Amino acid sequence: MSGSYFKDKEPRELKGRVYAAVLLAGAAFFILAARLWYLQVFQHSHFHELSLNNATRIIKAAAPRGLIYDRLGVKVAENRPGFDLYIVPEDVKDWDATKRMLTGLVDIEVEDIDDKLEKSRKRPRFQAVKLKQDLTWEETARVESFRFEMPGVLLEVAPKRSYVFSEAVSHVLGYLGEISEKELKERESEGEKYSAGDLVGKYGLEKYFEKELRGVDGGKEVEVDAVGRKIRVVNWRPPYPGNDLKLTIDVKTQVAAWAAMREKVGAAVAMDPKTGKILAMVSSPSFDANALSSRMTPAEWKAVIDNPFNVLNNRAIQGQYPPASTYKPIHAAAALEEGVISPGTKIFSGPSFWFAGRAYRDWKEEGHGHINVHKAIVQSSDTFFYQVGLKLGVDRLAEYSRRFGFGSKTGVPLHGEKPGLVPSSEWKRKAYKTKWYEGETISVSVGQGYMLSTPLQLLNAYAAIANGGTLWKPILVDEITTPEGKVVYDPEPEKNGELGISEKTMEHVRNGLAGVTHEDGGTARFLSRTTDLKIAGKTGTAQVARLIKRTRDVESIPYKLRDHAWFAGFAPYDDPQIAVVVIVEHGGFGATAAAPVAKEIFKAYLGGPEGLPEGLTAGSGAEEGNAAGITSVRAEASR
Repeated sequence: MSGSYFKDKEPRELKGRVYAAVLLAGAAFFILAARLWYLQVFQHSHFHELSLNNATRIIKAAAPRGLIYDRLGVKVAENRPGFDLYIVPEDVKDWDATKRMLTGLVDIEVEDIDDKLEKSRKRPRFQAVKLKQDLTWEETARVESFRFEMPGVLLEVAPKRSYVFSEAVSHVLGYLGEISEKELKERESEGEKYSAGDLVGKYGLEKYFEKELRGVDGGKEVEVDAVGRKIRVVNWRPPYPGNDLKLTIDVKTQVAAWAAMREKVGAAVAMDPKTGKILAMVSSPSFDANALSSRMTPAEWKAVIDNPFNVLNNRAIQGQYPPASTYKPIHAAAALEEGVISPGTKIFSGPSFWFAGRAYRDWKEEGHGHINVHKAIVQSSDTFFYQVGLKLGVDRLAEYSRRFGFGSKTGVPLHGEKPGLVPSSEWKRKAYKTKWYEGETISVSVGQGYMLSTPLQLLNAYAAIANGGTLWKPILVDEITTPEGKVVYDPEPEKNGELGISEKTMEHVRNGLAGVTHEDGGTARFLSRTTDLKIAGKTGTAQVARLIKRTRDVESIPYKLRDHAWFAGFAPYDDPQIAVVVIVEHGGFGATAAAPVAKEIFKAYLGGPEGLPEGLTAGSGAEEGNAAGITSVRAEASR
C-alpha cells in the first residue's frame, strides 16, 4: 500500500488533539509575554527601587532631643555629637572575622553583637543595625582605621545627651537608655514609631515628657560599592528636633542645695508658695546622668542599681518618713480651729507625760513648764502636743492632715511619686483588722507612729501655711516650645485644694514658726543670728529606733540607729517668696543637720546675684562631691 493510503486514513480525533496542543502552547506563550510586559513595563518603578537596595543602604538619622533650660534660660540639658557603630548584615562577608575584629577594636562582646542582630532579625538585611552608641574617640579612630577590612561596618555621627550640671540635677532631669523589648511593644501599640536601638527617656522629666522631647527621626540612603564602602548620599531627609522645655527650677538654688546635701543622704526641695512652682529638687546621693545616657557598661550599671544607698531613688518624692515635729504646726492648726485649745490656753508640759501606766518623754529633759500653743511650737514641746492630741483624737488629726495634702500624691510630673500615709481608726481596722488605741494617738500627735510623709508633701503643706491656705499642684515645667519658638504648653497654677482654715488660726501658726527662728528658746534660733533673711520654720527629729537613753552626742550612736533630721520653713516670713524642706537621713537633730542646708538654699534664692557655690560650677565638681559624700556616709554606716 502506498503512503497516501495511510495519510488518508489518519484518524480525525488525532488532528483535533494537535490543534488543541497548538492553541494551549500559544496561550501559554501569550500569558508569559503579558507577564513579562507587566513586570518590565507596568511594575518597572517598583522593581527598579528594589534593585537599588542592592547598592544603597538606609541609615536612620536620630533627631536631636529638645533642649532643657532653667527658669531664667540657663541651659541644663543639651546635645553633643557622638559616633555610633552600625553593621549591615547583607554586606558582611565573614561573620567570624568581623566579630573578632570588632571585639578587639571596641569594648563590645560577641554576645552583645548577636543580641543586637537577634533583636533586629525582622528588619531587611540591607538596613543598618546599631551595635553600639557613643564610641570613645579611641574606639572611633580604631574602627575607622580598619573599616575597609570589615565590609558592612559603618560609623555615623548622632546627637548625644549632655547634662550640664551632672549629679546636681539628675533626679529631676533623669537619663536616656536604649529602648527595651517591652517598651518597644508598648509604644508600637500606642502607634508610636520606635525601633530596636532607639534611645528613650528612662527616668525623670526625660521619661515623663518623652513625646515632647523626642522629635522626628530622619534618614539617608547611602550608595555603597561591592564591599559596602560609602560612595555618596543618594537621598537625605533631615531629622526634626524635639520641643524645648523651660523648667521652674532655679539652677543657682538647685546647685546650692546640691552643694549643701552632697555629703549627706536625704533630700531638699524648694517651692514658690504663691504659685506651686518647684525652685529646687535634690536627692542625695545622686548618679551621673551623663554616664547612664552614654557609655555605661553592664558592670557599671550593676554597680549603680546595687548601690546600698539606692541612688536611683528620688527621695524628694519617693522617700516616706515620719514628719516628726514638723507636723506640730499642722496639729496646732487643727486644735485651734476645732476649739480644743485657744491661743491663751496653757498646759503643763513636763519632762514626761504619763498615760495608761507608761511615760511618754519630751525631748527636753527638764520639760517646758506651763506653756501655750505659741511656746509649744517655738520650743517644740512634745508633752504639750501629747495632751492636745488626745483631746482631738486621731480621726480629727487625720482629717486636717489630709486637708494639708498628706496621704495623697501631689501630682508632680515625675513617675514613681509615693502617697505617704495618714493613719486613722478606719485605716487601722482595714489594714490590721484591729481597733485604734489612744496610746497610738500620742505618737501620731507629734508626727511619729504610722504617720508618713514625703518631703514634697511636707513642702506643699508649709507652702500652704505661708500663702494663707492654698494647696498647689507642683509645677516643674513652666513652658514647652517648638524649634520654631511656638509655645505649645504654658500651665497656669492649679489648686489641689484649700485648707479651709481661718486666717486667724493660720496667723497664729505662722507667728509660732517665726518664733522658732527669732525667739529665745526657739529650736532654730541660730538662723536669725546668722542671716537677716527673716526665715520662719520648724525643725524635726524623726525617731528611727527606740533608744534607752537619747543623747546629743550623735556620733556615739550607730549610723542606722540615728534619727532623721528635718527642717521645713519659708522666707521672708512677712512676704513668703520661697518655701524649703530638708530631710537628712540619720542626721540626728534637725537644728544641726537639716536647718544649715535650708539656710544655704534660702541664701542662694534670696541673697543676691552671687554665682554658683565655690568648687561646683557647671559641668565640673559634682562627681567629686558625690564620691566624697558617699564615702563619708559609708564610713559612718560601717561603725
